[in-house]
Amino acid sequence: MEATQKHIIQDGSSMFYHQPSSVQQMGISVQTFDSYCTLESSSGTKSHPCPDNITSSTTSFSSNGSPVSHANNNSSELNHSPDNNNNSPLSGSSATNNNETELSLMLKDLETAMMEPELDNSFNGYDYHQTGFGQQQQHKVVSSAMYRSMEMISKGDLIGTLYECAKAVDNQDVAMTDWLLSQLQQMVSVSGEPVQRLGAYMLEGLIARLASSGSSIYKALRCKDPTGPELLTYMHILYEACPYFKFGYESANGAIAEAVKNESFVHIIDFQISQGGQWVSLIRALGARPGGPPKVRITGIDDPRSSFARQGGLDLVGQRLGKLAEMCGVPFEFHGAAICCTEVEIEKLGVRNGEALAVNFPLVLHHMPDESVTVENHRDRLLRLVKRLSPNVVTLVEQEANTNTAPFLPRFVETMNHYLAIFESIDVKLARDHKERINVEQHCLAREVVNLIACEGVEREERHELLGKWRSRFHMAGFKPYPLSSYVNATIKGLLESYSEKYTLEERDGALYLGWRNQPLVTSCAWR
Repeated sequence: MEATQKHIIQDGSSMFYHQPSSVQQMGISVQTFDSYCTLESSSGTKSHPCPDNITSSTTSFSSNGSPVSHANNNSSELNHSPDNNNNSPLSGSSATNNNETELSLMLKDLETAMMEPELDNSFNGYDYHQTGFGQQQQHKVVSSAMYRSMEMISKGDLIGTLYECAKAVDNQDVAMTDWLLSQLQQMVSVSGEPVQRLGAYMLEGLIARLASSGSSIYKALRCKDPTGPELLTYMHILYEACPYFKFGYESANGAIAEAVKNESFVHIIDFQISQGGQWVSLIRALGARPGGPPKVRITGIDDPRSSFARQGGLDLVGQRLGKLAEMCGVPFEFHGAAICCTEVEIEKLGVRNGEALAVNFPLVLHHMPDESVTVENHRDRLLRLVKRLSPNVVTLVEQEANTNTAPFLPRFVETMNHYLAIFESIDVKLARDHKERINVEQHCLAREVVNLIACEGVEREERHELLGKWRSRFHMAGFKPYPLSSYVNATIKGLLESYSEKYTLEERDGALYLGWRNQPLVTSCAWR
């Protein structure tokens, strides 16, 4: 979806995650909840039937928050049967054909009911369980939302149906929510079109929100790390399939190399070291620097909740980088720190006099709670702490999305728009039936989607902000922009040549924006 097509919905939202409501109180049984779950943290991982005509971008959102169906040329190619002219998402078997017939009859019933002058447009308990879909509902009062939802389902409009379900959840409309969840289960699939795969995890997020289990699912789905040097991690597969990580790493490395080009002692503080892959290309470049390499020291910070950190992974990172540095003739020192970024203090960073300091924030600052979550405001506190170190350069790579303080419904739409573009881009490199692709999406993307939809307050760790907001935070902390050089821009352009031409790169005000079909997804900038 083009960035210009995104409209934030301004509907009011009732955040009942913090209320003592439960799945049972919402009128949804535990058995029903289990049947909807798609992630392996629930009762079982399911792959649901793939409707033939599910569309990935058939709905945008008007200024009043109502979905408007339209064709979108930016969606990936879909497999339509030439004989399928009824636009039903449920065709393909006798069971789904029955569902199609029932929906058609129900639509006719509602049309008749809504034409009757004595009925208003409020929804007062349309009974889906006690009566058949095709029976006359002459004594039931129906709503335009119900009619609109059934029309979307009959046309295979998954995005519109997801939105209607989110709206029902937000309004605590029990009957509407229960019915839409059951319909969505038949429309999503972890091995289908990009929108079906994303839809499966957004459905999981809605169910987790009702059950107040989003935080536990998020923690259970933290990316798994390798148990041996030859085992590719899910993050590494994603790293190779899409240029988002490489874009962030190489643009940050370019800014750091430029800032320390004349320095003899370089200290890099990486606030999310992960497996240390970012520093391979920089160490090689410093080893080939005219006049000889500098002495390099890296302080690698990793969340102690990460299994990689708990299993002594930081020591392994230091050993691998040390061997590489030795091969490149770079004097090297590594210090691993398994601490949360919210607990970082200056004395834990080991800053020494006489060193050129580079600080790296790779897709990590959006996990820091800000003033809207806690009075400590760790997001701005950390920036002020780094400013006190007087670094030569600070690099920031973040997702270009607005989910931090957005209410539930606008955040749901923003999540859908942002992650749908990512899921579409994954299809370029990884086949739909690729087992590792399913693992990559479940463990590295689904957990983020679930957290964004299911959680509120301190439980919601995924809190993205647009670059404009990050600029304001850095300015308030006392930083000044450090524009990325034309060399960095050229390097990224060369990197993208090995990927799809649908990736876009834009330079704006000294920052770089990487997008998919002109929708910015990741930004990179530097400060000092």
